[in-house]
Amino acid sequence: MTAAGPGGRPTVVLTRAPALAPLLARGALRSPFRRPRPDAPFPRARLVLASVRPDLARLTAYERVCGFATGEDTLPVTYPHVLGFPLAMRLMSGGGFPLPLLGLIHTSIAVTRHTALPAAGTYDIAVRVDGLAAHRRGTQATVVTELRAGGDLVWESASTYLARHRPHTPATGGPGATGAGHGDPGGGRADPAGDGHGDPAGEGRADPAGHGGSSGDGRRAEPFRDGRAPLPAVGEWRLADDLGRRYGAASGDRNPIHLHPLTARLFGFPRPIAHGMWTVARCLAAHGTPEAARVRAAFRAPVPLPGALTYAADGRGRFELRSADATARVHLVGEVEPLRP
Repeated sequence: MTAAGPGGRPTVVLTRAPALAPLLARGALRSPFRRPRPDAPFPRARLVLASVRPDLARLTAYERVCGFATGEDTLPVTYPHVLGFPLAMRLMSGGGFPLPLLGLIHTSIAVTRHTALPAAGTYDIAVRVDGLAAHRRGTQATVVTELRAGGDLVWESASTYLARHRPHTPATGGPGATGAGHGDPGGGRADPAGDGHGDPAGEGRADPAGHGGSSGDGRRAEPFRDGRAPLPAVGEWRLADDLGRRYGAASGDRNPIHLHPLTARLFGFPRPIAHGMWTVARCLAAHGTPEAARVRAAFRAPVPLPGALTYAADGRGRFELRSADATARVHLVGEVEPLRP
């Protein structure tokens, strides 16, 4: 069913969640034919899936693989991203989305949780492409996900995805042109650390060899551009080689670069790499998140599996993940900000 939605966007109401495997295949087949540019047309539809109740068995599996306490009465702060992911994939794999799904880089995410989310609750999920923007390394899309309960907005996120290509001279007044700062319901910048040049611990290939020590554009990775020192180390995590398969089973995101060395090699990686959203979730499980909070994270570099990471935090809301070796390569930076009542 299609109806007029907020901002004049058409709203497409789905009766069930789309199956992810066919969407991934469709997006892969269409990828070679897409020509990304910041002024390209993009899907205007807002997809809505009503009356969604989390599957408690899948939720428990997600909590375990990400390090959250199991059996809690509320959803982890990152779990709504899993609920909305099939709708986002339907939009990004569709014929109207101008960026190729293969090689698309999840560069950042901003999340705002307005209140605690009961695990046994019922939610309406809405996903839309909020716009395209020029990036110094290509074209970036912002995908917004919203959760409502009883008509009230209880959770929202903005994810940025980068398609790398040679810069275009953007056409003025194009149908997909967007303004600066567009589409961040979390109220923050797409890259809270002020950089974001590295590929994510998910879909990029900043360092296919997985050696660390440099970012995707050849510069040595640094925690923050403003010269702040690395955050104090809190703990070290050992990542098993099957982490991508376990997270994929719990989240539904079975991108082949996360699963096996053979499938990862098809995309330029000698080893599988961890999901970017796993790195965020694992950090927030260790950090803790207030009931009402804003979370921002930027993905800097892939995390090869197996591997070891240093989790670091400053006790004031900032956190990061670094390689647990002499390079101390930064893979993720983020921050948690409590919301005032």
